[in-house]
Amino acid sequence: MTEPYALSLSEAAAAVANRRLSPVELLDSTLGHIERVEPRVLAWARLRPEEARRQAERLGATAAIGPLHGIPVGVKDIFYTAGIETSCGSRIMAGFVPTYDATTVVRLREAGAILLGKTHTTEFASFDPSPARNPWALDHTPGGSSSGSAAALAARMCHGALGTQTSGSIVRPAAFCGIVGLKPTFGRVSRYGVHPLAWTLDHPGPMGRTVRDVALLLDAIAGADPNDPATLSAPPAERYVLALDDAGAGERGLHRLRIGVPDRYFFDGLDIEAAGAYRAALSTLGELGSTVRDVRLPDLFEAGMDAHDLIHNVEAAAVHVDRYRTCAADYGQKLRAFIETGFQVPAPTYVRAQQVRTKLIEAMRELFRDVDVLATPAAPGPAPEGLASTGSPVMNRPFSFLGFPSLTVPCGLTLHGLPLGLQLAGRPFEESTILRVAAAYEGATSWSEAVPPL
Repeated sequence: MTEPYALSLSEAAAAVANRRLSPVELLDSTLGHIERVEPRVLAWARLRPEEARRQAERLGATAAIGPLHGIPVGVKDIFYTAGIETSCGSRIMAGFVPTYDATTVVRLREAGAILLGKTHTTEFASFDPSPARNPWALDHTPGGSSSGSAAALAARMCHGALGTQTSGSIVRPAAFCGIVGLKPTFGRVSRYGVHPLAWTLDHPGPMGRTVRDVALLLDAIAGADPNDPATLSAPPAERYVLALDDAGAGERGLHRLRIGVPDRYFFDGLDIEAAGAYRAALSTLGELGSTVRDVRLPDLFEAGMDAHDLIHNVEAAAVHVDRYRTCAADYGQKLRAFIETGFQVPAPTYVRAQQVRTKLIEAMRELFRDVDVLATPAAPGPAPEGLASTGSPVMNRPFSFLGFPSLTVPCGLTLHGLPLGLQLAGRPFEESTILRVAAAYEGATSWSEAVPPL
């Protein structure tokens, strides 16, 4: 019999809903597993086992309050949690205890989730690594900045998690750790109560072991929030799990869906094994009924990536300017370099970068008239060896810059047993389309069933 901690979120939720498993049984199994593997993986900034057990006992004595009733989850340590320290992976923030929950945390609780604790983040969600290790190979990075969330999920220490992405901080660690990570459309999920890195690039999003798990989490956290104006102009959120069910019930596979293969950018420096897994994934998508076709990226695509980096640095400098003046030496080397660079950028240059962004968004909207989804590698290769770097976000930053939705789904293992990911991106607010494609691919392969050798 499968141990409760090893169940996917959707499997565990169904077992709890059908009273085949109690929230306390699920939690105790998960906490027992954490005791065994966390000393090696170091995914958690802080755990709250006593509080989690009180939640589980309370939920076990009530009728289901939501689709995540009794499900243990972790949240990245830049999400504010009332009464629980939020240090943002930095000694500068050590001891800071918010008085309120981030909107996403509120919504997880309202859906019945049990907050296990806070997962490690790189410093202020930037590039200075966290202590977390990759469960597939402990001497390899789990990626960043949502390193602890990805590592905890891969190591089966929670059933769902929240991360954020400003460049590649959901999709990259999810790909490196062999899980599913979704960066929603900008404005689909509230940023309220999430410590910013760069205001116009930050995207909170769900991470899970399967596509359905991610859809369940997105159902819980998506939607308008008066505390985040970016969410107010977004169309109403769908029921993403229902969209998956509707697509499956029709037995239509991916017929009539058009999958675009970019002509450049995503293949520079691509690892040979990652390239082979990507080609095999495209073949599978074609076998599932989609039309796979080449597309030409807009001429200003590369200029847009330069604009992304400039905007990232300027906005990071603006976020930290007051604190940085008094304690610059307490910042990590990588974030300090971004902030110093941001201070040097003139205001007209920043405005021009935003204008490039607007033009590229318009051009990419045109491209998506001809295709429904873009398929690319999720990273240049598997998780790099060593813990001094979190790997490159080069494959993911285009969709953070554009604000278009993107996700990764496992698509292979290297000869050394490290996961590889397929990245799927879609039109703004069409998360259901990329979820549908990812679910079909996941169902046709067995890569998501692989488990780290812990």
